[in-house]
Amino acid sequence: MTELSIESLAYGGDGVAHLPDGRTAFVVGACPGDIVEVKIAEDHGKYVRARIESVVKPSPDRVEPPCPYFGVCGGCSWQHVSAHAQLAAKRRAVVDALTRIGGMQHADQCVATTVASSREYGYRNKIELVATTGTGGLSLGYHKAGSEEIVPVESCLLLPPAHSKAPRALLGALRYLSGTQDLGIRRVGLRVGAHTRDVEVALWTSATAFPRQAAATTLAKALKTTSIVRVLTKGAEKERNSVGVEVLAGKGAWRERLRGTSMTISAPSFFQVNTPAAETLVALALDALSPGEEDRIIDVYAGAGTFTLPLSAVAGEVLAIESAGSAVRDLRRNLDDAGLYADVIGGDAARELSSIGTADGLLIDPPRAGLAPEVIESASATRAKTIVYVSCDPATLARDAKSLQANGYGLERATPVDMFPQTYHVETVAVFRRA
Repeated sequence: MTELSIESLAYGGDGVAHLPDGRTAFVVGACPGDIVEVKIAEDHGKYVRARIESVVKPSPDRVEPPCPYFGVCGGCSWQHVSAHAQLAAKRRAVVDALTRIGGMQHADQCVATTVASSREYGYRNKIELVATTGTGGLSLGYHKAGSEEIVPVESCLLLPPAHSKAPRALLGALRYLSGTQDLGIRRVGLRVGAHTRDVEVALWTSATAFPRQAAATTLAKALKTTSIVRVLTKGAEKERNSVGVEVLAGKGAWRERLRGTSMTISAPSFFQVNTPAAETLVALALDALSPGEEDRIIDVYAGAGTFTLPLSAVAGEVLAIESAGSAVRDLRRNLDDAGLYADVIGGDAARELSSIGTADGLLIDPPRAGLAPEVIESASATRAKTIVYVSCDPATLARDAKSLQANGYGLERATPVDMFPQTYHVETVAVFRRA
């Protein structure tokens, strides 16, 4: 065994230390400031992965995880780390990525202090449980870290307290409904409003025979739902291809309020999982763009309207680009309901952006993979004064920041936002100005 002093947290969750020979050690379940005895589990030459055998001296930032599934479930790997240390680690992850990948030596001066979530637990408006059917019937749970194995759960502390035991109710209802049959249920989504009383259950299933009425009745008895839907899927589960939505009961969609504006979100459409933190993202973006009545703003990867709606309320012209059909429909409905207008363009970001002309500002909120080179070229061709890039991955943000800089856009500031407490994930609002 080797005694190590844990120096920091890596983006990915592990603690970071150095062996006596200078090599980096990534230690699962460690906290900065810990002194631990470890065994090396994997030797990769320049670095090793190690597991803790004993904590010789715990860090002042080590706390007791409240979740009974901690250490087994792969969802919240930082529950043992204090909130203060988590916020510091998330800022450091953004600085390190911009420095190492983006080549920005001034990154430490550009990155602000991480904006904390209003809640450390109970902050999620959505969870998705993986459904499996074995000899014992249906099970619902989360993936183990780095594994396809499922950890069955009956509660989740990331849901608001009133709904934290909803997984157990869902499991009981669906077991009763299915018995020992496989009804083709692959995932179960649960959405609960932070600013509304809406509760939606979404059953993601293959397009096979399904007991619709029985499912609606059983789930309605188990939970006080406002909407129960079935999302029909095809192809590989990882592709998440939906071919239609069946309304089993209720409204057929979920409603939430964002900065006082009501939004309707259908089951396949994306919406930020932490509503108050999403409001922080919007405030940061509006502050950076400062759109006026004469300004033309383009919202790329617009989704159901998280940024499009508030931009439409203040900018002279807003164009929103979105490829997902369900989100395009939601966005148009949300604009109509709010009495706002934007030119909604359904299509691929690179193709549509290349033909859109000039703009005063761009809001870009891409998926985790970041931007394709042609999107960066098209964004730069708009000659926008300001580009606000909302990122959920520091590495792809840093890669794209380097390309934007090469196209004449310098990074002015980046603000990490703690969208996902108890995890290593971080959202970042980065502001680029045209030189």
